[in-house]
Amino acid sequence: MKKQKLVENIRKAIMIIIGAVIAAYGLEAVLIPNDVIDGGVTGISIMGAHLFGIPLGVLLFVLNIPFVYLGYKQVGKTFAIMSVVGIAALSISTVVLHHVETILGPEDPLLIVLSGGIMLGVGIGIVLRNGGALDGSEVLAVLLSRKVPFSVGDIILFINAFIFIGASFIYGLESALYSALTYYIAKNVIDIIQVGLEKSKSVQVVSRKSEEIGESIQSRLGRGVTYTQGRGGFSNEPTEILNCVINRMEENKLVSIIKDIDPGAFVVISDVSEVRGGNFKKRDIH
Repeated sequence: MKKQKLVENIRKAIMIIIGAVIAAYGLEAVLIPNDVIDGGVTGISIMGAHLFGIPLGVLLFVLNIPFVYLGYKQVGKTFAIMSVVGIAALSISTVVLHHVETILGPEDPLLIVLSGGIMLGVGIGIVLRNGGALDGSEVLAVLLSRKVPFSVGDIILFINAFIFIGASFIYGLESALYSALTYYIAKNVIDIIQVGLEKSKSVQVVSRKSEEIGESIQSRLGRGVTYTQGRGGFSNEPTEILNCVINRMEENKLVSIIKDIDPGAFVVISDVSEVRGGNFKKRDIH
């Protein structure tokens, strides 16, 4: 068991290094030469390297270490180790790739934003998917959210707003706006890498005809269903709740199935970040 866990951790560390190298290439070959930065600690490090002439790799490592320590305290040792691997790989890669040829010039600003954002998103997404981190700002946001009445997303947005405002004074307003757009693209790519293209949805149906709906879902969609017993809060009558997981492509068909059988059914559909185990793979339907 220990050997299996060691092999899995080594595999994750290798994937984190690959992700860090991809992110570093996006920074050094696309974004930084064209005065476009990322958000978070990475953005602060890029501006610091520009202003003070300190190597970017040194700033990335030094500024992220306090947040890794906080992550160790709040998340655990494995997360901290994987984050150190990722941050070290990113720092070393930016030094090694510092003089790499720039693949896009300033005459293609939208192409710079798109390609740089995708590279950053893919690299960071791979790292996050394998249990590490490349930027400490999200760890800080999680900790602050426990002390102030704002969500993690609100705090990250607030932090990055200040970073991009600072970038406007250093690189100009246009570069700051391109940087914000790059960050937005990268965040969306990270979500795709972590969640996958076939985002899953959890469905709950409360209906007097839940079994009939369940049979139709199994025969027409090829998805398994589960029934749980419930009780109406107002009516105090026992009821049966149908649960199933589908992908987003199947949502419209599922809704039409429910409407055909019971137009008055109570339906709740919510996003699912990840599905593991069980028998989620759908059966063939003919």
